[in-house]
Amino acid sequence: MKKAMLSVAVIVAIGFTSCKNNTKKDVETSNTAVSTEVAMISLSFGVRGNCGMCKKTIEKAAHGVDGVERANWDKNKKIIEVSFDDTETNEMAIHNAIAASGYDTEKVAGSEDAYKNLPDCCQYDHDMLMNQSGDIKADDYTSQGH
Repeated sequence: MKKAMLSVAVIVAIGFTSCKNNTKKDVETSNTAVSTEVAMISLSFGVRGNCGMCKKTIEKAAHGVDGVERANWDKNKKIIEVSFDDTETNEMAIHNAIAASGYDTEKVAGSEDAYKNLPDCCQYDHDMLMNQSGDIKADDYTSQGH
């Protein structure tokens, strides 16, 4: 009888230990998920440009940076909204990539060589306002001599 009780006690103890280890693994997994979620940063900043071709080039440049999950440039507001993993990149890397494609951002002037290779419709006025409310239509180039 003692052996039977001892066997039952050992089995119960093993069962509790097993459940405790599974709970600990579940907690570790959920902490990892939270850490990944916290690493995503969303921000917006001004980028000069004129048209749909500009939009395609600007967004492609931003998406070319490792860690960028989303990039959407608004041609009316002259604003790009980006979401990125800050463990893989940072804001300045995105500014630099867009500038390398020929477009001025709020923090970095566009590459002149790349700008000269843009189609005529994409060669924006370097004094163009960025980060606008959207009231001015991007297709209205009368003030820019277009």
